[in-house]
Amino acid sequence: MPRMLAIGLILAASVVAIIVAIGVVRLDRPSAIPEQPIQLASAAKRGGVLRIYQYDSPASMSIHEEAFNSAQNPVMAVFNNLVLFQQDVPQNRIDTIVPDLATKWSWNADMTALTFQLQDGVTWHDGKPFTAADVVFNWEFVRDPKTAARTIGSYTDIEKIDVLDSHTVRLVFKKPVPFWGESFCGVDGMIIPKHLFEAYKGEKSREAPNNLKPVGTGPYKFADFKPGDIVRGELNPNYHVPNRPFFDSIEMKGGGDAVSAARAVMQTGEYDYAWNMQVEDEILQRFEQGGRGKADMVTGGNMEHIQLNNTDPWTEVDGERSSLKTKHPTLTDPAVRQALALLVDKDSVEKYIYGRTGKATANFIDNPERFRSKTTKYEFNVDKANALLDKAGWAKGADGIRAKDGKKLKFVYQTSINQPRQKTQAIVKQACQKAGIDIEVKAVTASVFFSSDVANPDTYPHFYTDLQMYNNGPQQPDPEVFLRQFLLAEVAAKENKWQGRNITRWTNKDYDEIHKAAQLELDPVKRAAMFIKLNEMVVNNQVVIPVVARPVVTAVANNLVVELTGWDNNTWDLPNWYKEG
Repeated sequence: MPRMLAIGLILAASVVAIIVAIGVVRLDRPSAIPEQPIQLASAAKRGGVLRIYQYDSPASMSIHEEAFNSAQNPVMAVFNNLVLFQQDVPQNRIDTIVPDLATKWSWNADMTALTFQLQDGVTWHDGKPFTAADVVFNWEFVRDPKTAARTIGSYTDIEKIDVLDSHTVRLVFKKPVPFWGESFCGVDGMIIPKHLFEAYKGEKSREAPNNLKPVGTGPYKFADFKPGDIVRGELNPNYHVPNRPFFDSIEMKGGGDAVSAARAVMQTGEYDYAWNMQVEDEILQRFEQGGRGKADMVTGGNMEHIQLNNTDPWTEVDGERSSLKTKHPTLTDPAVRQALALLVDKDSVEKYIYGRTGKATANFIDNPERFRSKTTKYEFNVDKANALLDKAGWAKGADGIRAKDGKKLKFVYQTSINQPRQKTQAIVKQACQKAGIDIEVKAVTASVFFSSDVANPDTYPHFYTDLQMYNNGPQQPDPEVFLRQFLLAEVAAKENKWQGRNITRWTNKDYDEIHKAAQLELDPVKRAAMFIKLNEMVVNNQVVIPVVARPVVTAVANNLVVELTGWDNNTWDLPNWYKEG
């Protein structure tokens, strides 16, 4: 049977199920949405310092190198996008867009070209004008393979950018665009200045002085940056939105941990806001009793999950471990992967660690609901795991550890340092011991684990262990970009400075073909069915083991008014944050 015919038959039942479940979802294409200024309280304060505790501090301020929110949050204070995803996505709309540096936009009839009208009079922080040339340069900078930009996947579908005049650009795509992607929108859409980065395109990208001293068009001008410590910004008096921002300056403090950050906002009041409260819910509730702040939660796509390495992290080939030229000696056995999935007690992780802040799930794509599989299931069952391994020939030795053909089930399981993750590791390790699997836990400082340091083997993109755990999720309400992380073309490797999205190094031709078809599918129901199938493939093959779906959890002072979203950075609406009188 031809491969694509087989794929079509596999998807047919899912399409019917989605139609029944969600009906027809409109993919409206707004051409322009008038700005909706935040409704300010009459006693809103102006001036002062906005103090943010961001314990996972970035190694640089390079928006195209750094992979996680630790860098994206502070740089969003400095840079702008052309447009942003609206924070509150309506029930039947998944691409509601609001302006940033663009004032108007329109698609052509077959959705292969997008024209932006740029805001006139915008200047970079050094006084140079922002023009269409900057937009074109960002595309050229990111798509150059020698730049090895983490954001390259968000720009590869653009065939060319036409400059219609100094403040009008037309993006021409290689194929129809079913969903508004991350090009110039969302976490990968921030724009850097051509006049400061043109000399550093390609191999010199990491040598650019402005990776450490950024110049943007955003609400705050860069003032100071100490890697691993603090980022400071000062009000941009020439910001393109009138009467914004509200604070004279902003400080983002690094170092410490999530518990210290939560305490500093909710209990002592030293800080106004803290991001990523991966703190046991029991502790958050105790801090809330201090009366100075609260835990703020909004639904998004974040997923705390365990990754299984499909390559050999202990054998070096051509100067790199976990090379695609190798196979993992034991994790490529389906019985081993299935047993590991049975040994993750998700319900206990939810009940005893996360509470309100994490829901046990079988799905890697848990939100929006229209993309959630109804057929996947999870189970915690040590006896069944033992039976699977027995049947597959993995016998327990005198030391209690299972082995076959001279290979033992001994794994190094790494994650970043924080209490919920270390406690999750302990729960998994204890269950694995009962099944004859030896787990060595490893905890890496978050600023190292999530960095883009190509020379450091402990970063998560290197994945130089057998198992690893962290949180990520689609940062837009459509999972197409997020699901690129299992494509062959996205494998993280030495040649791309480990900037590829595919960290597990799992590859599958059917997966690649379904994903490619989804990129062209304009029918939202059929497109959703494809994403559900992709989710089922990675879950049922135990490429990843979803643990808990996590809302975006932050700590907010009682007098600070913020607009948060689960589909962009915490600081996406930073110009509109203010304190009540």
